[in-house]
Amino acid sequence: MHNLVIDVGNTNSKIAVFKSRTLVSFESVPKLDPRRIADLLVAYPIEGATISSVNEEEVEVKELLRAHSRYIEFSTHINPGIKNNYKTPDTLGLDRWAKVIAAYRLYPGEACFIIDAGTCITYDLLQGDAGYDGGCISLGLQMRFQALNHYTERLPLVEKPGADAAIPEGVNTFTAIQQGVLQGAVYEVAGFINRPYTNNNKIKVLITGGDAPFFLNQLKGYKFAGQVIHEPYLVLKGLNEVIAFEYVQKN
Repeated sequence: MHNLVIDVGNTNSKIAVFKSRTLVSFESVPKLDPRRIADLLVAYPIEGATISSVNEEEVEVKELLRAHSRYIEFSTHINPGIKNNYKTPDTLGLDRWAKVIAAYRLYPGEACFIIDAGTCITYDLLQGDAGYDGGCISLGLQMRFQALNHYTERLPLVEKPGADAAIPEGVNTFTAIQQGVLQGAVYEVAGFINRPYTNNNKIKVLITGGDAPFFLNQLKGYKFAGQVIHEPYLVLKGLNEVIAFEYVQKN
């Protein structure tokens, strides 16, 4: 069974085709183009499809998918067995819920701490008994650099360095901003991991998002480093699991 899944984020849209649980096609684009979706529908025998979106503007794409596949309207009300204790499920981000579903389905019975280092940095904890109470949302790296420039008179806009860049010493204004933002974010991520790891040192730490490679490099010396798993397609995997779950429910 081939499934087409789309994650429309704040910065880019990610498009993937899965055959069962195997990723056979992936692309990231700055803007979702219905013509590209039409091409994929021709290129692959797509059976199921779904979208996670931060907005409701993908009407044309949804109409295409409804016409040429078994389209599933993804929402936080789709639940494959998670004990969702989030107080306001209707305001829970669809991408966050897709990641929790991915962890639940791909790591059954295991506690998972999920970090998405993208435009924002989000943290979500799935307990081993499938309980989910929520998590937290913080500023992403680029947003931190932009905020320092925007809210001050004299601080320059510093661009985010590459994933392999070392964190510099703050010997001038430019490097002081780099160190403050980058080292501060690393300490934040490590601190958020440390609490669930201290309670359960077998917990899986799943990290995804565009800045995940940077944090993976920076976290190598921490005691929990062996528990950190890079899952670059976690949202897309979660959406694929939604299709599989809904297919079983209806057949």
